[in-house]
Amino acid sequence: MRESNYDKSPFVTVPGAVHEYSPGWPAIADELGQAIAKGRNEKPILVVECYPGADELTILKELESRLCPALTIHAAEALLPAEKIDALVAPFLGGDDPTFGHLSNLSLVNFFSAEPLWRFRRIIDEWKTGLILIVGCGASLIAWGHLLVYADLTRREAHLRFRRNEAANLGVQNHAAPAGERSKRAFFVDWRVADRWKRPLISRWDFVLDTNNPQEPKLADAEDVRRGLSEAAKRPFRLVPVFDPAPGGGGWLKRICGLDGTEINFGSCFDCVPEENSLVLAIGGMRFEVPALDLVFYQPEALLGHNVRVSFAGEFPIRFELVDTMGGGDLSLPVHPLPDYIRRNFGLRYTQDESYYLLAAGPDCGVYLGLRESVDPGEIKRHLQAAHSGGTDFPVEKFVNRFPGRKHDHFLIPAGTVHLSGANSLVLEIAATPHLFASRIWDEKRPGLDGRPRPLHLNHGLANIKWERDTRWVEQHLVNRFEPVSTGDGWREERTGLHEGHFIETRRHWFRKKVHHNTHDSVNVLNLVEGEQVIVESPANAFAPFIVHYAEAFIVPATVGEYTIRPHGPSAGHECATIKAFVRT
Repeated sequence: MRESNYDKSPFVTVPGAVHEYSPGWPAIADELGQAIAKGRNEKPILVVECYPGADELTILKELESRLCPALTIHAAEALLPAEKIDALVAPFLGGDDPTFGHLSNLSLVNFFSAEPLWRFRRIIDEWKTGLILIVGCGASLIAWGHLLVYADLTRREAHLRFRRNEAANLGVQNHAAPAGERSKRAFFVDWRVADRWKRPLISRWDFVLDTNNPQEPKLADAEDVRRGLSEAAKRPFRLVPVFDPAPGGGGWLKRICGLDGTEINFGSCFDCVPEENSLVLAIGGMRFEVPALDLVFYQPEALLGHNVRVSFAGEFPIRFELVDTMGGGDLSLPVHPLPDYIRRNFGLRYTQDESYYLLAAGPDCGVYLGLRESVDPGEIKRHLQAAHSGGTDFPVEKFVNRFPGRKHDHFLIPAGTVHLSGANSLVLEIAATPHLFASRIWDEKRPGLDGRPRPLHLNHGLANIKWERDTRWVEQHLVNRFEPVSTGDGWREERTGLHEGHFIETRRHWFRKKVHHNTHDSVNVLNLVEGEQVIVESPANAFAPFIVHYAEAFIVPATVGEYTIRPHGPSAGHECATIKAFVRT
């Protein structure tokens, strides 16, 4: 196969968007000034609600200098003192655990002091004339406003700002804390709080501010953004992939996805992880980036389907990630927590069952999965504890099965199963969404990209290992469970998993001609695992034909119903294959 045309910058075109927007603060202030003037309010109020990590001070300064409000309020002035916020969130942070905490059930109002909130509201009520500008996370707690602007930020950019020491956590100035510590706090607290506040606000937005590029902020009418989100929920689409370097990373992603060859090897690509990925909307001539979660929040029924929406409380339950060790090294040895354990300890309703589908495999590729026959749990624990304390390496092949890996093999990994992606492979990882919760029990003493030892989670891991999952059990239940389902003219369908205890079903289709699919009111996530190019079409012409390239993941919303896929362009007449994941009903 020749090198892929992998699309690193996918977008969804917003229908009917005719207004031309210009980036930069002068154009943004001009657009907002015109909207304020149209309102003809004697006391106009501009509220700029901010997602955590957005640069509130820059937003406030730029708008204040250009709009010249009669009164400016920074919402942060009404926050609780930092020490009280630290005490408020402490129960959710897992103490000294560098990775794990418990998902917060806090609300945004919990971070604010009642007295300054009421004082600001009283000042606004008594203010006579002139523009009032309110900026910050929680600005809409102070006043709904004449105009509501939402300053959005993707999780990916928030992580980068933590790494660059440019962002602190909600309500505190902890820029000096390690980036991983701030990311963990954001995951368990800040983003949960902000998302609860954001979800009902989406329908009330007047404008949306894309703050992902500090040098080029962009403003869009919220009606255009909502129309773009609605359009995405009616047709196949791709999220913007996120590539991350990693210890042990390989060179496959660089070559196939056209990445910078001078960069450190990339270990992973989040190709369909809505909590991490973004969605780009083409609004006129402007590319406008929003978190993919905005789509999940705004169009949950159309995107997920009724049963999935209800079962998962509006969360997107399926994750596709590419893991690259081609020319790299073995990854760490994790085990995912069992369902009861993850509910009790971390506050999640479901766990990370997953699988490894091999998109590419070198001659010495291998996947470690399950325990060898008749291993002694006590001996494993002693070796792991010795390795954990720095005394020795862990003899992984003595205790864990190693299966040779070939292209298109599929290894199923239910929670509680020790596993490891070996060197010289490109894995499509198909999993349930709570991706943070792998308990790493061994890691070859490799430092992370920050030069620090990567944290291990031995106690969590040992508490969840299913010791009975030995060689024979794994061979019978977890390795290449391919079952023919149906065939037609030029195509065949196979069931490939996942394990019976998983809620995700996967199907592989091989085809030289058009093959028919149906979402059956459940979101579908697919990846082109063989072939250079296919085209996705609607039998009823309900959406424009959609082209997909090798290794690209794409989402077909539940509301699409029937769709077809066939080889296209350089793949016409050749056999192609997709793997599809959906929620079992």
